[in-house]
Amino acid sequence: MSKRIVIALGGNALGKNLPEQMEAVRHTARAIVDLIEQGNEVVVAHGNGPQVGMIQEAMTQLTRFDPEKYIPCPLSVCVAMSQGYIGYDLQNALREEMLNRGIDRGAATVLTQVEVDPDDPAFAHPTKPIGAFMTREEADRMIAERGYEVIEDAGRGFRRVVASPKPVGIVELDTIRSLVETNHVVIACGGGGIPVFPTEGNHLKGAAAVIDKDFAAAKLAEQLNADFLVILTAVEKVAVNFGKPNQEWLDELTPETAQRYIDEGQFAPGSMLPKVEAALAFAQSGPGRSSLITLLERASDGIAGKTGTIVRG
Repeated sequence: MSKRIVIALGGNALGKNLPEQMEAVRHTARAIVDLIEQGNEVVVAHGNGPQVGMIQEAMTQLTRFDPEKYIPCPLSVCVAMSQGYIGYDLQNALREEMLNRGIDRGAATVLTQVEVDPDDPAFAHPTKPIGAFMTREEADRMIAERGYEVIEDAGRGFRRVVASPKPVGIVELDTIRSLVETNHVVIACGGGGIPVFPTEGNHLKGAAAVIDKDFAAAKLAEQLNADFLVILTAVEKVAVNFGKPNQEWLDELTPETAQRYIDEGQFAPGSMLPKVEAALAFAQSGPGRSSLITLLERASDGIAGKTGTIVRG
């Protein structure tokens, strides 16, 4: 039976530079088109960790080269740039793979803004490192000139840190839904979306923040009334006691067991924890909704119940 599926694809799975990305998207497209070939409606959200860092580093170097000519580029604009060039490669790879299989569907990237709450506690405690490493002198200058928050990062230098607020809503939701309902494969919420919040009148202001792509995908899936949220990761299933002799792979997580494992600290904060939390949030957002955490190559089998970790509400 046809399902509406939102896939959360990691930024690292797309490579760390342009040649790597072009090769990676071909591999990614084959796995996604497997799901499309089965008659499913598919929306793809993706991360942008390496890519947005590369863009911000390039823009930073420009300002260092000629600070009077080149002004600092806001982080929200860097996220928009990453959405465009990742989407460009990904939609072309999907289009080519679908045509090779005789599938008549369009593929489109939607530059997506995601609303956040300006009063989100995350803004008071920035924790997400971004951009290039700086010396102490460079960091002090950025603090004085631009009001940056910085941290010392594992002895390698200083880096800017920004907030990672939770998504409240998808601004371009109606556009995305219309494309899905007219037989398009949609790429949206790239890099977690461009974080914005409303100001006076109808204006949306970009925020100096990064939204976790798994939480953005969960919110998109919820608001699109999807059947499945598929969160792709580097392992086939979620595990407890990961890397230990008593490691246990999990076929299923209920809200009760998931919360117990979270409270026990079983999932790494920068890795599996946000995936489990986002999967659980979507599964509990409405009746008949399930999340799957698995490898890209096993997504089709996971939806068929053959592998992966299913999270049910």
